[in-house]
Order: sequence, then C-alpha cells, then structure tokens
Amino acid sequence: MSHHISGPRAMAEPIADITDLYAFPSPEHPGRLVLVLNTLPFAPPSAVFSDGLIYRFRLRPLTANNQQQGAPFAAGGEEIAIDCVFSAPAGGHGANRPEQEGTCSVPAGGAVSIRVADECGGQADGVRVFAGPRWDPFIMDAPATLKTIATGELAFTDPGAIYLDGKNVLSLVVEVDRAVLPGGAELVGVVAETLTRGGLNVRLERAGRPEVPNLMLAPRQFDPVNRDLEIRDLYNMDDAFDLSHAYQSAYRARLNANLAFWDGLDGKTDWPPGEDGAHPLTELILADFLILDVTKPYTEQGSFLEIELAARRGEAHQTCGGRALNDDVMDTIFTLLVNAGNGPVIRDGIDQATRAASRAFPYLAPPNPDPPEAPRHVQ
Repeated sequence: MSHHISGPRAMAEPIADITDLYAFPSPEHPGRLVLVLNTLPFAPPSAVFSDGLIYRFRLRPLTANNQQQGAPFAAGGEEIAIDCVFSAPAGGHGANRPEQEGTCSVPAGGAVSIRVADECGGQADGVRVFAGPRWDPFIMDAPATLKTIATGELAFTDPGAIYLDGKNVLSLVVEVDRAVLPGGAELVGVVAETLTRGGLNVRLERAGRPEVPNLMLAPRQFDPVNRDLEIRDLYNMDDAFDLSHAYQSAYRARLNANLAFWDGLDGKTDWPPGEDGAHPLTELILADFLILDVTKPYTEQGSFLEIELAARRGEAHQTCGGRALNDDVMDTIFTLLVNAGNGPVIRDGIDQATRAASRAFPYLAPPNPDPPEAPRHVQ
C-alpha cells in the first residue's frame, strides 16, 4: 500500500483509493505486458469494485530529454488508455460476496468481460483480465518510516515488520500484447487512475511511482513556502503526463524541501542543490510514471528506477524497468534519497512479502480469508 490514504479525498472515499501500481513484462507470456492496479486499502475478502468509477491504465511513448538535471524522459505521441468498469453488485450479504461483472476495453483488442473474483479471469484477442481481492504484495516498515520523518533519524531495524501483514486489496490485472502500443514504442510511461463514471469524468486518484505522495509530498514541516498546504489532493487530480502550471511551483517547493530532508539523514549531502536551490531529483520525481522497456525480459529485482538512473548517468539501461510485484522497491528508494548509492544500502529490514507473488496469471497471491482490521484512524 505505497499510495494508500494519499490525501483527504482518498481517506473519504476508500473505494477510489489507489494503493499501488505495477507494470512489468509477462513472465508467463513473453511479448505481453502486465499492468496491476490495486485499490481499496484493507479490503475484506468479499469486497467488490465501485460501479461509479472508471479504473484506467494510461500508457504513453517516451523520448529522451537529454537534460542532466531534469526528468530523463518526456511523454509524447499517441496515448493508449485501458478502461475497466463494473456493474452494480447484486445479492450477497455478510461474508458472502455479491455477484459483479466487469468490462475491460483495450484499444485494438476489443472488450473483455470478467466476473469479479473468478480465478480464471476473462480473455479475448490476446488480452487477459482478472479482478478481485488479493493479498497486498507491498512491503515496507511503515511505522519505522513515519518515525524517521518525525524524529529526523533513521529508525529502521533488522528485521523490520510489514505494517498489518496479511491485509488485502482489490486488484485489477490486465495482461496485453505489446503490439497494442502505437508505432511500435519500446519505452513507455505507465500511470493508473480512478475517475468518476458518467458524462463528466473527474480524476480522483492517480499513481505512478510508489510513495511519492506520502513520503515525498505529505510532510509539510520542512516546506518554507507552503507549510500550511495539504498538497496531495491537488497532485492526485493533476495529469501525470501534463502537470498544471498552476501548481508546479508548489510541488517543486515541497519536493525540494522534503528531498533535502531525506538526503540529510546520514549527516552528509549527496544531492547538492543547484544554483536555484532545486534538488537534483525534483524533476525526475515530478515525472511521476513508471518507465518500462517492453523489449526487455521480465526482471524481478533490480529493475525499478534502473532506466531513469542509467539515463542520468548517460548510460544505456540494462533491464525492463517498471515495477514487479516482488520488487523490494523501498530499499531502492531509501538508498537513492539518503545517500544516492554512495554508501550502504538503506534497508527497512524487510526484503520480501510473507506470501510472494507468482509467475502465473493473475500473479498476486490469493486473498487472506481472515485479514487484520484497519485501524480506526484510516477507516
């Protein structure tokens, strides 16, 4: 749940709350892409999707920016949008799941019909779709992370503990042939969104890389410009591929301050600011989408952020990038922010989920039939 409760709107409408996005080449069918959108923190085993939302994946071709201090890639070209919608749930009560049908529309692939929680999912014309509760694959010692922010000192222990291990999420898994990408694109940016369904589609949530809203934008105490501003709802409603000019200065001020905080946790500066005071990673973080090379094979560890960081060094990337379900991405993020890779790996003491994802569709582990209850402050 790297993106859950990422602002007041998400806390008010948990059904629209995106918890994580994953994108990786299929380990089961080379030539296909797997997209995973997880929603509804602390989902009960009988959870169903909202019939009032559009669950959307967006993919855009990327081109190199050739800017050492900026975002290494820019989105352009024709966009591919994959939309999934669901019927109103029918029947069911208590622990019994209501019946619910869904439809997933893929450009050049038609529409795929699905039944929620059907382990086989639905498929048509090279597309497979699954929708239903699954074991949350995200791993992080959240209390230790929050203690680090509160105290200004690294608070991780070894071993650490997954926050409320065994919690479930609602998962939407789409596997699609990479031939749907326009113009044979090789490098793509991927975001996920939840939007209102109907004549006016309002973006409620969007997700790209893990923990951008909660660890890099949420803390306000370090921001000298907008210390009283809860910025995350504005950020989530913005277009990841085309940020509004109205709020970019606020985003940058918050990121410059918070990224400097993370950099200082080891007592040294590994990311010296530019002449304008900007943190060297701010523009990379603002380009908040997963970057995936669809021509590379599936990689389970070491691919997250590899494409972006190789581009910053002026080197060719070696992996598919993106984010796989079993990636220990938080150690990568903590190490990048705290010491830029110029020191030891910054570990939160957790290296794998209690129930790992598999290499077979629908990839995520089955849901916990008796998950822990959500604390009251996040319900």
